This record gives sequence, C-alpha cells and structure tokens, in this order.
Amino acid sequence: MKMRKRSFIKRGSDDNFWPAFTDMISTIALIIFFLMLIAYVQNIVAGREIIAVTEEREQVEKKLRLMKTELKEIEAEVKQGEKALKLSMRKIEDQQEIIAESNEELGDLRAKLRDVAVLRVNVLDKVKKSLEKELKKSSNANSIVTVGDNGNIILSEGLVFDYNSYELKKEGKELLNNLSKAFENVLNDSQTRSYIDTISIQGHTDDDGSPSYNRELSSRRASTVVNYLFSTNSNLQKDYGEYFVASGFSEFRPISNNPAKNRRIEIAITLKDSTIQNIIDEYLEDSKDLFDEDSNDEDED
Repeated sequence: MKMRKRSFIKRGSDDNFWPAFTDMISTIALIIFFLMLIAYVQNIVAGREIIAVTEEREQVEKKLRLMKTELKEIEAEVKQGEKALKLSMRKIEDQQEIIAESNEELGDLRAKLRDVAVLRVNVLDKVKKSLEKELKKSSNANSIVTVGDNGNIILSEGLVFDYNSYELKKEGKELLNNLSKAFENVLNDSQTRSYIDTISIQGHTDDDGSPSYNRELSSRRASTVVNYLFSTNSNLQKDYGEYFVASGFSEFRPISNNPAKNRRIEIAITLKDSTIQNIIDEYLEDSKDLFDEDSNDEDED
C-alpha cells in the first residue's frame, strides 16, 4: 500500500512541472516581445526626431547660407556706396572749385562791364562837352538846346524850323554850322570814334494832324538837318558820313504835356555793344572750356 502511494505522488509532481515551465517560457517570450516592441517604437520615435532635427539643421544651414550671401551682397553694396560717396565728394570738391573759379570770373566780368559802362558815360560826356563848347557860339543856344534824361541832345523846333515847316531858319543854320564842327571834333578822336555806332538825328512832332502827316514831317525835318550838316561841312560827310542816320518818330514819343516841347529835333549817340559782347563771348568761351574739362573728368571716371 505504501509503495503505490509514492508512485502516485511522483507522477503528479511531473505533470505540474511542465505546464509551469511552459507558462514561464511564454511569459518570458511575451516580455521579450514587449521589450522589442518598445525598443522598436523608441527607434521609430528616435528616428523621426533625428529626421526632424536633421531637417531643422538643414533649414538653419540653408538660412545661414542665404544670410551669408545677403551679407556679401550688402558688403558689396556698402563698398560700392563708399566708392560712389568718394566719387561724389570728389565731384563736390571739383564743383566747389568750379564755382569758386566762376565767381572769380564773374567778378572780373562785372568789373569789365562796369568799366565799359563808365566808358560809355565818359564817351557821352565827351560828346556833350564838345557840343556844348560849339553851341556856346550860337546866340540863345543855352535856352533852346538841352540834354534829355536819356542823354540825347534836344534842339527846340522854334530855332531850327518854323511851325509846320521843314525848311531851316537862319538861326537854325547858324546852330547846325557849329554842330557840324562839334561832330567832326568828336569823331576825329579815334578812341572815342571806336565806341560810336551811330549818330541818329530824330524828328519829333506834336499830335496836331494825322500820324502819317506828322511822320512825313518829322522824317523830312531829320533828313534836312543831316543834309545841312553834310553840306556845311564836307569833311564830315566824306570822313564820317557812315555814322549818321535820319529818322522820324511822328507824335509817338512825347516828352511833355506842352506840344511846343514835343516839336523838336533829338540827336542820339548810340554806342557800339561789340565791346560788351566781346567781353561776354570771352567769358562764355572760358566757361565752356572749364565745363568741357569737367565733362572729360567725368567720362574718365
């Protein structure tokens, strides 16, 4: 009886061992599976993170490269700007020199023009004094011969012509005799003559009558005066006839409300503008050369 009992107990112990072992193996396998799954998942997550980090780094590197490129472009622009600034500063300095030279030249031009203006006054004054010297020889000349604001010599109609006539009076001929000598003396001076363009004998009337009639009358009076000046002094016509001109202004240049004062002969001495023009042309030529040099410098830059 005892032997059978032992045998039964041993068989039951073996039967319980194998299921327990199998369960343990399954559990271990399951644990390993989960561990591997966890590891796999971690690898996936880690891989994505690495990819994201890599992409981010590439983006950063790309931005850095773009920034470096932009920085180089900015540096190039800065250098170009510095170069342009230097050129501008140099041009400004050149322009300042040009302005300084131009101001100096303008000062010289003003001085020359001022000298010419003084010269014009001197010429007119010389003519006036010469005429006054000769006119003193005429009776009552001082009361009928005046100098206008424009520098013209004004002869009253009453001494030279009768009313509404272009025939010279005796007193008028005496006055014109002296005038012809005065003009000859003035024109004999080569320096003074070089500045005189024309000696214009101008006839003026009042507004009594039609403008066309007054125009003809004033023109005939002016021509009569010129013709008499030449007839009484042949040297004046021969040597200096080119300077004289006769013109009629009718009633259109009155100098007073008094009609008698408007009926007159005016002697206008016009000076040449060639001297002034030569000075201006010389200045413009110098300025042109100066600006041509500046333009050439810009082309070289």
